[in-house]
Amino acid sequence: MEEFALSKKLKGIFGDKKPVIAMVHIGALPGAPLYDKDGGLDALLDGARKDLHALQDAGFDAVMFGNENDRPYEFKVDMASTATMAFLIGQLRSEIKIPFGVNVLWDPESSIALAAATGARFVREIFTGTYASDMGPWTPNAGKAMRYRDRLGREDLALLYNISAEFAHSLDQRSVADRARSAVFSSIPDAVLVSGTITGEAAAIGDIDAVKRVLPDTYVFANTGVKHATVRDTLKIADGVIVGSSLKVDGHTWNAVDPERAKEFMRLVNMDR
Repeated sequence: MEEFALSKKLKGIFGDKKPVIAMVHIGALPGAPLYDKDGGLDALLDGARKDLHALQDAGFDAVMFGNENDRPYEFKVDMASTATMAFLIGQLRSEIKIPFGVNVLWDPESSIALAAATGARFVREIFTGTYASDMGPWTPNAGKAMRYRDRLGREDLALLYNISAEFAHSLDQRSVADRARSAVFSSIPDAVLVSGTITGEAAAIGDIDAVKRVLPDTYVFANTGVKHATVRDTLKIADGVIVGSSLKVDGHTWNAVDPERAKEFMRLVNMDR
């Protein structure tokens, strides 16, 4: 009964279709080493606005705002990052015509705070597991994050758990399928996400299939590296996909969204809808 209640959050957002969620990668934020001080907030807003409109015009089911450009990444982000993302999304709020989510890398509580401030419907983050990563030891706390969500009055906020962290290696020797099954039991996610080893690299289709086989009643999404050539086959197994790099000019993560690549991606998706 509890699992059904959890799945209703995503059903309430997307209905019965397998959602295709596109990334709005915001430029590096104030305080980050790659921040464009000359362009400032106006440049960040202009870039996010252009990407948002290109993705909406292409017919994506939802967008997710993320700070992928805030490298080197942190586990506890500066409050200026979250505040700036809230400002930018607030400026775009009247232009957002589809459901949206947020992700403040790699900080679950900041992601939840941002969602509460902006009205986002879902959050993606690393909520469970123990990893050795480029950023050091990685030990998220799903219990703390979910209780924080509830304290903010956002019990309706869907939490998407990435159970195979990028830029990291799991110190848990169980298979990805066993880790996913355990996370669903212990930490009640609304969806489980399976990723590649780095942004823009695909998750092994065998891993997605293995996770879906042990979690037939839980949403399982492909989280990284879904391409035009693979999206149709991926959606035969996964319950949805999150895509970013493949939609950019030349397929490069740090470029702007290419409207034609975005439209072609959704044309392929819609062939099977």
